Amino acid sequence: MKSLTRIIALCLALSLAPLAALAGAPVPDKGDVAWMSVSTLLVVMMTIPGLALFYGGLVRTKNMLSILMQVLVVFSVIVVLWSIYGYSLAFGGDGLFFGNLSKVFLKGVTPDSAAATFSKGVVIPELSFVAFQATFAAITCALIVGAFAERVRFPAVLLFSVLWFTFCYVPIAHAVWYWAGPDAITDAKALEAVTAAAGFMWARGALDFAGGTVVHINAGVAGLVGACVIGKRIGYGRESMAPHSLVMTMIGASLLWVGWFGFNAGSNLEANGVAALAFVNTLIATAAATVSWTLGEWMGKGKPSMLGAASGAVAGLVAITPACGFVGPMGALIIGLVAGVVCLWGVNGLKRMLGADDSLDVFGVHGVGGITGALLTGVFAAPSLGGTGVYDYVANAVAADYSIASQVWVQLQGVLLTIVWSGVVAFLAFKLVDLMIGLRVPEEEERQGLDISSHGETAYHY
Repeated sequence: MKSLTRIIALCLALSLAPLAALAGAPVPDKGDVAWMSVSTLLVVMMTIPGLALFYGGLVRTKNMLSILMQVLVVFSVIVVLWSIYGYSLAFGGDGLFFGNLSKVFLKGVTPDSAAATFSKGVVIPELSFVAFQATFAAITCALIVGAFAERVRFPAVLLFSVLWFTFCYVPIAHAVWYWAGPDAITDAKALEAVTAAAGFMWARGALDFAGGTVVHINAGVAGLVGACVIGKRIGYGRESMAPHSLVMTMIGASLLWVGWFGFNAGSNLEANGVAALAFVNTLIATAAATVSWTLGEWMGKGKPSMLGAASGAVAGLVAITPACGFVGPMGALIIGLVAGVVCLWGVNGLKRMLGADDSLDVFGVHGVGGITGALLTGVFAAPSLGGTGVYDYVANAVAADYSIASQVWVQLQGVLLTIVWSGVVAFLAFKLVDLMIGLRVPEEEERQGLDISSHGETAYHY
């Protein structure tokens, strides 16, 4: 009898254990943790080797190693700064544009600390969130170097990256993405408190699923400012500056496309249906932009180019980034088709109008594509057009009163804020760097190539 009683008691204890766990603090799901780890690895792959090879193939032979070096070291420096103070300032506390230093040196971030997702009662390890966001900050800064490739001193690239990361990337990331999380919203009064403490653009209702403003417009504008401040390459418009290896550019673009699934679908922070939506939207929009850019170039120039197709793929990736978790697959298709044509104009017609030597078309693809995607997010996020709408955490349901015009206006505010903030900070940072250590290499070193003059090595031996 005693044995039977013990067995019954054990069974009751085991059956009640899950209920006890539910009553306590949420525990990360192993599937979400695994997905976030893979997504973080994919974003690292986007940058090194993806972005490095994409950019490397586009420069001349004598500057191949210099661009690889800049991407690799900028990425590494920003990851270090993120762990020291970037994460704390971006996600460490309430504020319109900055958090605080409560998590400087990752103080209090342990294997047991949790970060909110977009679902009530669902969390991931805070360390997973730290690592994932670190790769976003790092690739954003690395994107910028393509705009002034082949003519800038290596120490100047690093110093600018530190300044721009601190005073531009961090506050824009906080303004767009920082909030207390869904569990803090229990009723209308709680929502009001969360909104008051959130980042400036989050509080206004801006939608940026994976970084249209934070990453692409931000980097694109900074790159354009750099190209204008630093000036054109010697011989620009008179000498041939054709890419030295479109094979490497194609490999880099392919790695970017594969890695971007982690970038976009990983931004959901959970392995669920919305992650699947972001995944398929990234696939469809990128393919659509590749097709539309290729057809547009074919019609305009008489021949489709490999460079154009690769650039079209990147344009589609950029444009779908802010929209990927908010729009339906057909919305993603239209965004991709539009982005391919608009960015084709961005690297041809707009570039000529601006007159800047944006070496690797950072603004034409990332700036123009990011603006296009951010604005179209406001259109195709509408439930009437197949989008997910805006979630109401008080009613725990999709809000019924979505207005396309109102949301596009909010999206435009986010775009304008990012353009102005990034432009001003970049201009001041470039001027400060030039004053302190000088921006541009001497003419002789530029003609020789930065591989030899800055790093004492060459990419190829013949």
